[in-house]
Amino acid sequence: MTIRTRLSLWYAAVMLASLSLMGVLSYNEFVVRRPESGQQEMVDGRGQRGQPLQRDRRPDRARDAEPRGGRPAARRHSLFAEVLAILVRVGIPAMLMALGGGWWLMRRALAPIQALTLAVERTTDRNLRERLPRTGNGDELDRLTEVFNAMTARLDESFQRIRDFTLHASHELKTPLTVMQGEIETACRDEALTEAHRERLLSQLDEVQRLAKIVDNLSLLTKADAGQVTLSLEPVRLDELVRETVEDLQHLGQGQEIEVTLGACDEVTVLGDRHRLRQLLLNLADNSVKYNERGGQVGVSLHLVGSEAEMVISNTGQGLPPELQDRVFERFFRGDVSHGTAVEGSGLGLSIVQWIVEAHRGSVRFHSDIGALTTVTVRLPAVLA
Repeated sequence: MTIRTRLSLWYAAVMLASLSLMGVLSYNEFVVRRPESGQQEMVDGRGQRGQPLQRDRRPDRARDAEPRGGRPAARRHSLFAEVLAILVRVGIPAMLMALGGGWWLMRRALAPIQALTLAVERTTDRNLRERLPRTGNGDELDRLTEVFNAMTARLDESFQRIRDFTLHASHELKTPLTVMQGEIETACRDEALTEAHRERLLSQLDEVQRLAKIVDNLSLLTKADAGQVTLSLEPVRLDELVRETVEDLQHLGQGQEIEVTLGACDEVTVLGDRHRLRQLLLNLADNSVKYNERGGQVGVSLHLVGSEAEMVISNTGQGLPPELQDRVFERFFRGDVSHGTAVEGSGLGLSIVQWIVEAHRGSVRFHSDIGALTTVTVRLPAVLA
């Protein structure tokens, strides 16, 4: 129940109690007290009221002989009906008018809270620079808006510092990693090396290359967050990229005897950056092999669905529990412990996939069944002829 509804119900209860109290007091005033003082009224011989009061000079026995329960009871009943009619004709419309005015006032007074709630729901690390408009009246809600704007400003500054640190650190790491990679490659070409020494150098070279790839991916995501990556948009035949990716998959899966199948592959053109789309497909292909099992399967298909190109890549394997599937696009997320130790990787591949898809105004969905298929579905706007 919203605050507005709760306050309206409380306001209605107060109005109803006030109306009831007004009715009780009116009845007490016109029905209970008036007859006691009105017993001195005289009704003239013609049965008319409003004449000057005269003392009833009849003997006490004659006055006592008059019935006491008739006329006063009828008078009380008539006054009760009049009070009830007044409450119905005047009190209920007044209460309805007061309720309508109170509801309008509460709606206007609570509008800043609604705006603040919607702003909090929309707040992410990408729109922290947006500021809520202040009313400027200096009340509590205006002060709350000011505090919220100050909080988002501090958060934006903190995120900016993190991005700057990550970008500078990755940039500084590239140079020594490039030097190490070159020196190790040069050492491996030495014919005087023993086979054992050469294997150790090749292992070190693999680790250096892996670290360099992590630095490159982290640098890419950091630049993307800062808006420093520009896409070269042009018409791209997505079906051609899919066929090239299937060929790469067949080479990647040879070591684990993975069967790669290309399903329907419609001729689809999208407006995008060919290099980034190629990177997207390679990341998905790499994951479909790394998280597969020996003798497993990988299926790839491309369909034109309405005005969108739908690409589906599925693979067999252990799968991922439902409670972890919402986190697959988080940076450095590696799934469960077994995946983190058995499979090489940095946990940035799907994060890059999500960024590339969103940069092309598309959507990506991940679904996995334990012990069955893991499916990634990518939808991109198609260029229709």
